[in-house]
Amino acid sequence: MDSPCRVYASVVPTSGRELMVPEAEPVLPVKGAQRAASNPLREVQVTGTAEVSCPADRVSVRVSVCSSKESVSEVTGSVSRRLDYILQTLRQQSISDDDITVRRFLNKEVELYRMDAEVTVTFSDFEKMERVCALLLEKLDKSVCLGAPQFFHSSGCLSQTRVRACLSAVDNAQQKASKVTQLLGQSLGSPLLVKEEQTKEWRSAEEEGGQEEGGVRLPHVPVITASSQVSVSFSLRDRSRKKL
Repeated sequence: MDSPCRVYASVVPTSGRELMVPEAEPVLPVKGAQRAASNPLREVQVTGTAEVSCPADRVSVRVSVCSSKESVSEVTGSVSRRLDYILQTLRQQSISDDDITVRRFLNKEVELYRMDAEVTVTFSDFEKMERVCALLLEKLDKSVCLGAPQFFHSSGCLSQTRVRACLSAVDNAQQKASKVTQLLGQSLGSPLLVKEEQTKEWRSAEEEGGQEEGGVRLPHVPVITASSQVSVSFSLRDRSRKKL
């Protein structure tokens, strides 16, 4: 026997030609939607701040030599001999050529030719910088001039300081959220959102004449400080809820 079927139809006037649409069946609510409405997302939002300071990790020193002679060959030879000794000393101290810059300037003063040469050396080891400067002064004495050390931060140091500040701020926010949830009798869940709201950087003001230590004026080593403020949202877990 064929299965029974239902046909919805209506008779309409010939002039109207209107289509009669059957009534729509009621829509049943989705169980998942009911569950989401009855159990909304529970979360805690906190902020965290942190500051991280870092001293300069690089220092550059300028080594200058000069000479005045009656001919270009004489003045070039005089300066070149001292330059060769300076460069040899630097290489013996395992200083890379990438950290050495050499410049020469030749001028004529009345009847004499004058050549000025400048070697700029960058160090990451401050103790090595002190040893090299002492060695050059000992060997070349008055024929060489050493400029004051110039301390600065490398790009890698600056980047690492910013990252450390942000991570410390997130850690502080997590500790704050954990204490809040304990006070409310809840359990801290997984993080939902981490957003860095604000960052700042500033350098310590250089003191005139540097720092005094044992009656001796030492060059000032600048310090940079990075601060970070973050906003973090964590989900909440009810401690009283039974584990399945």
